[in-house]
Amino acid sequence: MAIPLALAVLCGLGLASRPPPGLLEGLGIFTLLVLAMRRPAAWLLMMVVVGVTSSLLLARGASLPEGLVREDLAVEGRLVAVTQEPRLTRLTLEVTACHPLAEGRPGCDRLRRVRLSAFEAPPMQPGERWAFTVRLRPPAGFANPHTFDYEAWLWREGIQATGYVRREPPPQRLAESGDGLRELALAHLASRALPSRAERWLAALTLGAGERLTAEDWALLNASGTTHLMVISGLHVGLVAGFALLLGRGAARLATPGRWRLAVWPWWLAGVSAAGYATLSGLEPPALRALVMALVGLWVASGRHAPGPWQGWWLALAVVLLIDPLSAWRPGLWLSFLAVALLILAWQGRPRPRGWRGWLWALIRTQLMLAPLMAAAVLLAFARLAPAAPLVNLVAVPLVSSLLVPLGLLGWLLTPLPPLSALCWWLFAQLTEALAWCLEAAVVWLPLWLPEPALVTPLALCLGLVALLWGLPGLSGPLRTAGSLALAAIAMGLAPSGIPHGQLEVRVLDVGQGQLVVLRTAGYRVLYDTGPRFASGFTPVSVLWPPGQRFDEVIVSHDDLDHAGGVAMLDERHRVSGFLAPPGEAIGVPFTTCLAGERWERDGVHFRFLWPPKETAAFTSNDRSCVLEVSAGEHRLLITGDVGRRVERAILLDAEAPLTLLVAGHHGSQTSSGPQLVQWLTPRHVVYSAGRRNAFGHPHDEVVRRFRAAGSCQWSTALDGALTFRLGRRSGQPVESLRRQPWRWGGVGADCLALESFQDRGHE
Repeated sequence: MAIPLALAVLCGLGLASRPPPGLLEGLGIFTLLVLAMRRPAAWLLMMVVVGVTSSLLLARGASLPEGLVREDLAVEGRLVAVTQEPRLTRLTLEVTACHPLAEGRPGCDRLRRVRLSAFEAPPMQPGERWAFTVRLRPPAGFANPHTFDYEAWLWREGIQATGYVRREPPPQRLAESGDGLRELALAHLASRALPSRAERWLAALTLGAGERLTAEDWALLNASGTTHLMVISGLHVGLVAGFALLLGRGAARLATPGRWRLAVWPWWLAGVSAAGYATLSGLEPPALRALVMALVGLWVASGRHAPGPWQGWWLALAVVLLIDPLSAWRPGLWLSFLAVALLILAWQGRPRPRGWRGWLWALIRTQLMLAPLMAAAVLLAFARLAPAAPLVNLVAVPLVSSLLVPLGLLGWLLTPLPPLSALCWWLFAQLTEALAWCLEAAVVWLPLWLPEPALVTPLALCLGLVALLWGLPGLSGPLRTAGSLALAAIAMGLAPSGIPHGQLEVRVLDVGQGQLVVLRTAGYRVLYDTGPRFASGFTPVSVLWPPGQRFDEVIVSHDDLDHAGGVAMLDERHRVSGFLAPPGEAIGVPFTTCLAGERWERDGVHFRFLWPPKETAAFTSNDRSCVLEVSAGEHRLLITGDVGRRVERAILLDAEAPLTLLVAGHHGSQTSSGPQLVQWLTPRHVVYSAGRRNAFGHPHDEVVRRFRAAGSCQWSTALDGALTFRLGRRSGQPVESLRRQPWRWGGVGADCLALESFQDRGHE
């Protein structure tokens, strides 16, 4: 039943992820047909399909109702996670009670887990119960190409709403946290005089306290391809189970020398030890997954009415997904099961290694086989590649598995004997520093590589085929070598498709209530605005590109924080040839003024400023905005910043009509996009760079109706995510959006169907 059970779970996941019309009715009819078959096995599989589908649909339906957005809610619950930042505390709350404070509002009692931000909050600890007054919104995140998908992360973590804690009335602590074994262990560790890095890594390696690791730790692990070593994984749980099994079998051999191989209790001891260790580490999804895989692995290895390796693999996958269906959206699950599948494929039927040389070669061979497959999986999941990973893991995996983890765990076992425990942890600290030095040297030598988006899938395919060539049994050595060299040649010959001469790529990024537009030609990249800076200090531009990017120009329309909030981050982390801004503005860095009449040409694409004039003292900051027009062949782009209708009328005589693309002024505010501009320029496409569920009602309903009457196709980063347009010689290229809205992809008008105003949505 292992394979049918796993397939039933995957079927339920597929149905729930993209539910077709009439899903519930169809499941009901199919269930009745299965029950009529009078086969218990079929009943079980149907129950699994219905159960998994229903649980995921209920999880989707438990999100915050739209009618409670920006409403005050009273919530009570237990703190699951607490992360301290300067002036800000981030909380994950398991909700036990929720109700709106205003009358006549829908209920929120279906909420189970929310993520909150609390400014200047009192001290809080995980496990405490608190009462808050909060304002929430449904889970959402920015949707930009090749960046972390925050909304997907919220979904797979089971978080059904995000928001912030109101200061009035102040939060109330309802109950202190109980000091569990893990909390006591962390407190004991903090009292020991260990170096800072050794303390953090010891907590992560032995207790699963990944939250103790700093951003610098994660950056080093990501760049070296060793992140998998710092979470409680199958490696750690398997080591504990293996040690307990060896200890138990050794005791059985002493007690019953003639029958020790038949003793069952050492296998149970190993299973209980693995379960206890995973529970101590918090039983988070990686630890839970590792525990299930370890228990099934022990069953397979015991040979006592046990399934085969492949049956065990399917059984473990089914059990993990049954316990936590949301783990199907966690890349770590598929990385783990892919690695185990390759190990089964490569080692099933092979003789057991003999002697230390045999085991050493087996370890090296396993790491070399796993390296390309893991690199391919990481490339697909995270669009990054750590070139140092294969060599680093040859040293790091044995060091961590054979020395660091055993020393860390032995230190905990010897806690009643402080000198011996201190010795174990001193050795752990020395090895930690040595490993960190090796990782830092490897990263300097072979830094983390983020390939062009177009190269990710072909490279991953080549790496996966290399892994299969060396993992599949029965292939000859020359065939493996020739195939690997051919795939390497193909991978090295891959090149990203560039932008042809005379064409312009326009990407309006999703940065919330702000603006950031990337303009690229064949050899030129310019930013128009830098996105907002929020009250917490976070700037979206900080997560859009890895450090060290080069920008030929950065045009800052004016110094409002929703347009200039990322200037400091760009100047600090990237290479900017020059900043441009209007006269009289202050953006925090030296800049050249943008003035009406200035023009330049790059790669056959023409740029010019239509505004502001030299004298700007009489204008507000909004009306001083740099207005940029770009022409690529017969196509034209206009970005007006935050200028109002008076300035729009002033530039109409200089602007060329009709427009291909207009980035709407002031995010779609009523103060911009006046009737004269709309009727004179008649843009084919209009983009509103606005925040999702923003408090200003952008784009305004009057502006939306005005562009609709002009026949413009209207887009919004709030709804569509980042939008990419290509202007130039080729025509008819589709607009690329990161969020595909149902109303845009069918019916009369295709992608020009109606766009709602958020002001209208607020009154629904």
